[in-house]
Amino acid sequence: MSVSFAHSVHAEWIKLRSLRSTWYTLACLFAVGLGITVLAMNAAAKQYPGDDPWDPTGRSLTSYIVAQLIIGVLGILVVTSEHATGLIRTSLTATPRRHRLLAAKVAVAVAVAVVAGQLLMFGAFLAGQAVLAAHGVPHARLGDAGVLSAVAGGGLYLAAIALLAVGLGTIMRATAGALATLVGIVFLVPGFAGLFPAWLHGLLFYWPTLGAAAVFKTVPDPDFPHPWLNLAGMCLGVAAVLAAAFVVFRRRDV
Repeated sequence: MSVSFAHSVHAEWIKLRSLRSTWYTLACLFAVGLGITVLAMNAAAKQYPGDDPWDPTGRSLTSYIVAQLIIGVLGILVVTSEHATGLIRTSLTATPRRHRLLAAKVAVAVAVAVVAGQLLMFGAFLAGQAVLAAHGVPHARLGDAGVLSAVAGGGLYLAAIALLAVGLGTIMRATAGALATLVGIVFLVPGFAGLFPAWLHGLLFYWPTLGAAAVFKTVPDPDFPHPWLNLAGMCLGVAAVLAAAFVVFRRRDV
């Protein structure tokens, strides 16, 4: 008897929520993300106005730099936790249509990531602006121009990173390897971007922590003047990784 997609999604949700690592990771996401926000905004308030254009919204959302790795771990564990324990064979027995099983994992991962990412970004914004207000320096409100799109876009950015992590976890089947690759994508490539040949520079407009991360700002970045286009390009890249993950998952033994 074929298992419906809705039943597959429900099963994946039960598996994900039954893992203690899921709740530890989510707790870490909010504790670290909000903690970094408070510390960073205290430092920013003391340095106000600084040399750069004052962007209280962008500054309060800088915790995404660490948050993307934590939410990436969650995305990776959606897949690799079963490979580590060998339960992936049981899952494939229950859901022999591999594309359906992986699609269910993706659906659960994106649902959790969207909710967690949006909650973190709104929480970081509100906490950050409260710190600025307490120091008596200019701060932003959700109704200000560009603020809501930056906060909501930040949540979508984190969800896209989680989906990228699901794809990497599926392809590599190992938590350490997938996480190392994710670190390389979000940190190493941007760090060495200046060494790339000129014909590759266009790719950086859609790269995580570079072009796509411009969506967190309300003050226009002259290097990335179209942040939502940059984010859309990153999402296309994530979709390509997921497509490759589906192909690999269907063709190999486990």
